[in-house]
Amino acid sequence: MARRVSAAMAKSHLSDLMASVAHQGQHYIIERRGKPVAALVTVNELEKLEQESAKSDRPLGALALVGAWREIEEDEFDRILADIYSERERDTGRQVDLGN
Repeated sequence: MARRVSAAMAKSHLSDLMASVAHQGQHYIIERRGKPVAALVTVNELEKLEQESAKSDRPLGALALVGAWREIEEDEFDRILADIYSERERDTGRQVDLGN
């Protein structure tokens, strides 16, 4: 768990805090007037965070499909739609027992 330190304390003990982060894997949240404003973590952890952030900028799920259809030729798109409609016509649904 990250330790919270004031900005004044971080400034006066920066060298010690850096050593603690580098050698012991400690995390620090630096606060100004009781509000968190920065964090002190290892460079490796920062790089991992940046990589995860870059990945999360890409849309996920259905949003990932937005614009994806531009890469498909029109006749291929028409075939895909025809397959979807064909499957829908063959699907008789499922029997539901309403208990009446």
